Amino acid sequence: MSSFSQQLRLPLLGAESSSERPHGNSRERLASLLAEDLDFHDKRSDYCSHNFHSFPAKFPPQLPRRFIVGLTDPGDTVLDPMVGSGTTVLEAVLAGRRALGFDIDPLALLLSNVKTTPFSAERAADAGGQVLRFARFALVGRADLLRHELETRFDPKTRRFVDYWFAPTTQLELLALVLGLERVEDSLARSFLKATLSSIVITKSGGVSLARDLGHTRPHRVEEKEPRSAISEFEKRLERNLRSLRQLDADPGCAQVLCGDAQHLPLASGTVDLIVTSPPYASNAIDYMRAHKFSLVWFGHPIDALNQKRRQYIGGEAVEEFVFEGLPPKAGERVATVAATDAKKGAALHRYYSEMTRCIREMFRVLRPGKVAVVVVGTSVMRGIDTLTHLCLADVAEAVGFEVVGIATRRLDRDRRMMPARNGETRATQIEQRMHEEYVIGLLKPEEAGRA
Repeated sequence: MSSFSQQLRLPLLGAESSSERPHGNSRERLASLLAEDLDFHDKRSDYCSHNFHSFPAKFPPQLPRRFIVGLTDPGDTVLDPMVGSGTTVLEAVLAGRRALGFDIDPLALLLSNVKTTPFSAERAADAGGQVLRFARFALVGRADLLRHELETRFDPKTRRFVDYWFAPTTQLELLALVLGLERVEDSLARSFLKATLSSIVITKSGGVSLARDLGHTRPHRVEEKEPRSAISEFEKRLERNLRSLRQLDADPGCAQVLCGDAQHLPLASGTVDLIVTSPPYASNAIDYMRAHKFSLVWFGHPIDALNQKRRQYIGGEAVEEFVFEGLPPKAGERVATVAATDAKKGAALHRYYSEMTRCIREMFRVLRPGKVAVVVVGTSVMRGIDTLTHLCLADVAEAVGFEVVGIATRRLDRDRRMMPARNGETRATQIEQRMHEEYVIGLLKPEEAGRA
């Protein structure tokens, strides 16, 4: 067992009742859960720390919780290898399970760690008050020093990005807050406040930048937009996040969210009891970094470094020096169909299914025999051709060794799920047309796999 896997001996939370768990073995329970209503349109999703920060295309917390409660026992290990905003790991912690999450996106790692790490709201409030006092003082008494720092803080390319998307007064306010954050010695409080600051930049509407639809990952600059005061917005958001933090009553040792690639997990084989994850869309249909860089530049990430990081994300379009996998029939046919219309798009789709093949192979490896992986995916449209992502990934999973127990369809509530908008176009884009439903793939690792 790897040294990391040995760290899974974590303290437990209070037990979750399993009275609603379906009867039968894992296959029967999974089939029963997939047959239930998975839309959750009438359920609140803003409880606890789920509402710390907007995040595009995240699933409702009731979705992972349904499978966590229905397929695991308190103390079991739940993994999300593409953790995103941390919905699965937070629900696992709240249900008394051990939670593991991996991602390579800097903002996803920040948010997931903050949302799953309870600590004193009083400490956070004190630190937030110090940041606000420092920022207000700097804006009044040290504005000249702020302007000098602003001129020297960014490289030329990042400087151009900041100037294009943020008004001069907003830049000074954000910098004052950032400098105040950098003075906070308590690392947990500092991370909490960074997430709070990011949440006033990346929003569904409004926010402190000159962008609209930033939360949809489709930002466009609006010249006439009157940006809100970053100081006032930070103060309001701090109070809201503090109220949510007080609801997070859990043992901080039950969740670990680390930087890691889902294609190469640093876990020993057969150590995970359940996987619930939602991979990215193919070909950057939802471009997370396009929005995330709006706040990450303020935390010291240069634009060039973020663009390079984006090339590593699953679902990217760069294929130079990429290692392609052989694909099973359904996935191979879809790639060939797209490539016949557009060779570049076909290569991007082949990249996506290659990356997902490696991810699913890793998921199969780290799961215990007889355990389940739940993969929530949406399809994309490339040159008018449906990628049939759910069918192709099910095909890949079968080739890897999983049993596909079923594929459920859930209707999306687009007003709540932060899907891309059309930015004033009169005709819905192809991606918008497709994003009205997604698919929940239920996969079982056979017991016999443990004896292979």
